Amino acid sequence: MFESVQVLFKEHADLQEQLADPALHADAARAKKVNRRYAELSKIVAAHEGWVQAQDDLAAAKELAKEDDAFAEELPAMEEHLATAQEKLRRLLIPRDPDDGRDVIMEIKGGEGGAESALFAADLLRMYIQYAASKGWKTEMLESDESDLGGYKNVQIAIKSNATDPSQGVWAHLKYEGGVHRVQRVPATETQGRIHTSTTGVLVFPEVDEPEEVEIHANDLKIDVYRSSGPGGQSVNTTDSAVRITHLPTGIVVAMQNEKSQLQNREAGMRVLRARILARRQEEQAELDSAKRKTQIRTMDRSERIRTYNFPENRIADHRTGYKAYNLDSVMNGALDPVIESAIHADEEARLADIGDQGE
Repeated sequence: MFESVQVLFKEHADLQEQLADPALHADAARAKKVNRRYAELSKIVAAHEGWVQAQDDLAAAKELAKEDDAFAEELPAMEEHLATAQEKLRRLLIPRDPDDGRDVIMEIKGGEGGAESALFAADLLRMYIQYAASKGWKTEMLESDESDLGGYKNVQIAIKSNATDPSQGVWAHLKYEGGVHRVQRVPATETQGRIHTSTTGVLVFPEVDEPEEVEIHANDLKIDVYRSSGPGGQSVNTTDSAVRITHLPTGIVVAMQNEKSQLQNREAGMRVLRARILARRQEEQAELDSAKRKTQIRTMDRSERIRTYNFPENRIADHRTGYKAYNLDSVMNGALDPVIESAIHADEEARLADIGDQGE
């Protein structure tokens, strides 16, 4: 794997020259992509330098140890340091998801369990917003359909980051959240104190950086406008400001009514539509690419149950990675890092195994 480093060094140097050119920054979208790739490669360059330095230090210590026992005592620690540096570089050389640096659009939908499922959707929304805040990310409410008890039948948010390092991107972390989230607890509406099991669905889409990335022709759209409504169906707007956009080639439908103006709802709807079309293309490509499908922990099957939140036991369990902890109260307050890190680590292990299989 390390033979590829020299090629990456050259790319890193080329990108450094591009970043020094003022003309690059006149194109914001291209500059953003170059910055992302440069940040990714900079970590590899630094890790490679650390690995080479650790090798040189160990070799020098072995020579000195022939004449001085004090150096011989340091050899085990230096060998361990070299192994750590090599493993760090090896993991950085794993081919990264090209979308890791993207922002995301997340949709949380009520599932089995009726009112309780909608209430848990609100809990998940709060969890993700607090997790985003802990990362310094910004969240923006795009659309919401509230239930009578204060939950959400459906809610969509955009989550954005200013990070240039793809490994710190929103998609790099939240792409693993798509699937069915199961909750076990006593619902607020339960009078007998019985534990119920409900489910809530989460969909995560990488957001399109620039509209030109996903070209949409006006003739491919069917746009309907209607009067927005609130919980229970009551009218909350006296004008036809709500918008429903249907992309005829794919059949994807997006409805927006959160904003007061038709124009704002249409713009928000187009953002979501582009993200869904991009995700559809990725799913189709993944179906064609068996190797990629095999190595991804992030499932393309949105009906898969990925996690259980057991409130009576204060337990969180991820069914894909085997992660389990008894700090659900902290997780629901946004302390998601260990859970997500378990998915990232499992994904890396699968990719490493796949690289090993290809090398045999």
